[in-house]
Amino acid sequence: MFEVALTIYFATLAVAATLAIARIVVAESIPDRILGLDLLVVISLMGIAGDATRRDGDVFLDVLVVTSLIGFLATVAVARFIERRGSR
Repeated sequence: MFEVALTIYFATLAVAATLAIARIVVAESIPDRILGLDLLVVISLMGIAGDATRRDGDVFLDVLVVTSLIGFLATVAVARFIERRGSR
């Protein structure tokens, strides 16, 4: 039963990733694309967490923390870039 739940979980993540990629392609503004890319980072984090659950591994928790910090810092950096570029 647990494997079936994880299969449904990963299928749902695949659909969410597909919709996020469609959002990135269709988006007209840079902030919308950044939001789509940030969503892809969150979806990948959820995939890593699901894989860690399946493998029952604690090593992936470090990967989750590092990846989430990189995603956060990248989003903040791009937001600051857009803010400065817009003010000039």
